[in-house]
Amino acid sequence: MQQQKARKKFFKVNTIYKYFDEETESEYILEPSNEFKLDVKIDYNSKVLNKSNAKLDNINDFHDKISDARTFVFLHEIKELIEQGLIKGGNLNNAIVFVEDKINPKDLIKLAKIFDKKDIKVKEKGILNNVELRYDNEPARHKLLDVIGDLALCENHIQGHLKVTKPGHKSNIAFAKKLNKIMKKEAPIYDPNQIPIKDINQIMEMLPHRPPFLLIDKITELSDNHVVGVKNVTINEEFFNGHFPGAPVMPGVLQIEAMAQAGGILLLSTVSEPKNYLTYFMKIDKVKFKQKVLPGDTIIFKSELISPIRRGICHMFGQAFVGEKLVMEAELMAQIKKIN
Repeated sequence: MQQQKARKKFFKVNTIYKYFDEETESEYILEPSNEFKLDVKIDYNSKVLNKSNAKLDNINDFHDKISDARTFVFLHEIKELIEQGLIKGGNLNNAIVFVEDKINPKDLIKLAKIFDKKDIKVKEKGILNNVELRYDNEPARHKLLDVIGDLALCENHIQGHLKVTKPGHKSNIAFAKKLNKIMKKEAPIYDPNQIPIKDINQIMEMLPHRPPFLLIDKITELSDNHVVGVKNVTINEEFFNGHFPGAPVMPGVLQIEAMAQAGGILLLSTVSEPKNYLTYFMKIDKVKFKQKVLPGDTIIFKSELISPIRRGICHMFGQAFVGEKLVMEAELMAQIKKIN
């Protein structure tokens, strides 16, 4: 296991989100919390696998309390799984097989061949080959493990308390997709005390823009496919002298320009000597202004690639937030060209 250097991105839960899968009757409730917590309840309406639950209040406990919880299956499901070419790596050491009905001796012989065992027995608790549970609630712990694994599909780490009833991979993935859609509409978490990825001096080393037309103050996130930039709006901006006297509002076109400059950092990060390139607009589409931007506001620009960068052309979707409010969004296309 190796510690990664990349900064974690978090989705801070500020309200309650609910999801219910009618087909599986799986229920997900995500509530605000200062850290990630997970509660799982299982109920298979089974004679041998009772209702149970598992909790994880600290992700640091995952290794010692959750990671060794084995997968499980009901005996009547095994035949179908084998026919589908699944569970090839399954055995009675890494999986628990629950048996709800009596098995005739012939079937026990077949199972012994499947699992490469001399003989197979069923104990009173209905577990194949007398396998001992590592925990009384080991199946619930494994389902909790599954939920954590499936939530890795989410773009950001969750900072909230998730309560799940009757989880399964299908419903877990559906919930993760729902969260991803919510995350795309959420403002990035901005901590002004955090050291930026690029400060104003580093930005000026990449962008040719200079005051009063340099409209990005810092870059707080930067990856191969997204960028987050910050613009502090003050009454000292020259455009407020005429837009509008007595009622200052940041012009929408300058909001787009600021977003484009943040996107320019993403685009110029793909070349070895960015100072030798200029960035040009090719297209602006689907622009929506939703709230006024006023002196004293801090705008957070989040832009993500719509398609991979090719031949110096970048197509991205950008959003601008003030606090938690979305104030503007647009699709931008730009191209970098080397200065002759």
